[in-house]
Amino acid sequence: AEPLTRQDAPTGSAASAPSSAPTPARDAVAPSLVAPRFDADYLANPAPPYPGMSRRLGETGRVLLRVRVGSDGQPLDVGIAQSSGFARLDEAARAAVARWRFVPARQGDQPVVASVQVPIVFTLNNKELP
Repeated sequence: AEPLTRQDAPTGSAASAPSSAPTPARDAVAPSLVAPRFDADYLANPAPPYPGMSRRLGETGRVLLRVRVGSDGQPLDVGIAQSSGFARLDEAARAAVARWRFVPARQGDQPVVASVQVPIVFTLNNKELP
């Protein structure tokens, strides 16, 4: 869908009434947003455990998680952005990342809520196969 333009806005008293809110100066520059991070060495986020049944069945894959990180670095919401194709691997990744800590995003010098994508890869090498 195309974005709503001013001429497409619904008519009526609410749409046509002038706004009393001040408008920001055209010269004002908003501080840039620095994305949250999960890869800082000092965070010591543990890798998810490999589900035993997935190991026995030889299931491997990559899970891409979408994590909304609070201004305190705590995960507020962890969802599956892209599945590995195996529910056990997806859930193991989601549950582990829900316990991680993050470096929060920053806008200027203020920590803010923002989202980050976290890839988790489950692989088996020949030594780990039963």
